[in-house]
Amino acid sequence: MLKELEIKNYALIEHLHLQPHQALNIITGETGAGKSIMLGAIGLLLGNRADTKALFNENEKCVIEALFDITAYQMQSLFDNADLDYQTQTTIRREIAPSGKSRAFINDTPVNLDTLKLIGTKLLDVHSQHDNLQLGNHIFQLNIVDLFANNQNLLKEYQIAYKAYSQIKKQYQQKQKEYAEFQKEYDYNSFLYKELEEAKLLPDEQEEAEQELQKLERSEEIKTKFQRIALYLSVGDNAVTDELRMNTNLLSSLTDISAVYAELYERLESCRAELQDIADEIEKEYESIEYSPEKIEELNQRLSLIYQLQKKHQAKTIQELLKKQEILEEKVRKVENFDDEIQELSSQLKEKKIILDQKAIILSDSRHQIKAILAQELMQLLNELGMPNAVLQVNITLQEPTQEGIDIVNFLFSANKGVNPQEISKVASGGEFSRLMLAVKYILANKTALPTIIFDEIDTGISGEIAFKMGKMFQIMSNQHQIMAITHLPQIASKGNNHYFVYKDNNAERTISRIKQLSEQERIQEIAQMISGSTISENSIRSAKELLEIL
Repeated sequence: MLKELEIKNYALIEHLHLQPHQALNIITGETGAGKSIMLGAIGLLLGNRADTKALFNENEKCVIEALFDITAYQMQSLFDNADLDYQTQTTIRREIAPSGKSRAFINDTPVNLDTLKLIGTKLLDVHSQHDNLQLGNHIFQLNIVDLFANNQNLLKEYQIAYKAYSQIKKQYQQKQKEYAEFQKEYDYNSFLYKELEEAKLLPDEQEEAEQELQKLERSEEIKTKFQRIALYLSVGDNAVTDELRMNTNLLSSLTDISAVYAELYERLESCRAELQDIADEIEKEYESIEYSPEKIEELNQRLSLIYQLQKKHQAKTIQELLKKQEILEEKVRKVENFDDEIQELSSQLKEKKIILDQKAIILSDSRHQIKAILAQELMQLLNELGMPNAVLQVNITLQEPTQEGIDIVNFLFSANKGVNPQEISKVASGGEFSRLMLAVKYILANKTALPTIIFDEIDTGISGEIAFKMGKMFQIMSNQHQIMAITHLPQIASKGNNHYFVYKDNNAERTISRIKQLSEQERIQEIAQMISGSTISENSIRSAKELLEIL
């Protein structure tokens, strides 16, 4: 319920403050006085685009703010999903700066326009000729059927099942897609993997093989040089190690004379020992080297294989090849395991589909059970609203499961006798749309907590007794829902709990649009003028009082 509405610096409105009645609020005024301007401001609270041209004073910001009591609307989860603080007394505010920058707030928390629209449309329902077009939308028609049938719980259960089914279906389709993609490369990847696996590569073997091959290929050169070194160091007649041993022995006899001699002895002995060790190693290496054409061929073949694999896989080291082998193995194993994974998902999908079908049939049956009743009630209301020959049929056909169920709802309509009903969007006029929409909202008023409904001249094209009946419908609806009706008909204006008059104030330097709540006497005058025009007669005063039931 809208508790307060404040508009500052918007179009012709300098400052407007409204505290509407919780039931039926009537808004009247001369053409161009500002009724549509007020609706434009309210539209900003619903996420409509802002324009700096709408500023009353171009140097000041525009502010539109509304306070709502949302206790009955069950919007806690909606606020939670939007990451907003839930408050039963909720404020929505829209600001437009002179620079053109627009900001929106819900309970003083900044929000984007999508969030503003999401929340705002749950709190305000502006019903105009343009909004009647949604009545031709099949999803909107389906929502009408569900609200009339009180299908909220059935629809929720179905949507839970649909979500579970859709998630598994998505996984199943993704797995099949992955399988198809991997399958295309399976044979090639399998060949590459087996080739690497059969190579039995070892992390350090390339370096070791290259070194060993070089040693074998230069074995003759190595043996010749090692032999020469060995002769010099330890094998020849005047071997260095023998000479050093003799000289070391000479120096050892002098170590007791001086510490310096002792140190020289130790150093010379160390050199001799190191040279002897080198000589032993060289002799060992010399004896181990043996030229082997077979071993050279074996190493060449192994290295050739390694080099080919590195070139094929654009790798520089065996470690990179082993990493490639690991990746290929994963791809191959993944394809080999796909069958089990797909089979498991297929089994889960069948289980979810069974549950979904059960929920869908229950929901569909509920819709079918009330379609004739809904059509009959709507036709009865249309008859009361001056359309005695109107025919309405609620047609339901099956489709594949969607978020809304397995039903496509189609309202078929004819306003004229003898004319077969057709899709409502193709045959209904603007006035017929308006009356049908009013009938829909009248019926749904007892089924759910509707937002504040603003009827913008829905009474266009009617008069007399039909206008009186429409006013009574507004009055009955307002027993449970807040209504604001912009009207030019006295029969409707007389039914309001509060009556507001919009007018132009030309006393200042520029025209200002103002609104005021009418007193009882002012209300009599306004309704009398609506009856008779600018010249108010005693008869029109009397008629106004009769409509207001204050005689």
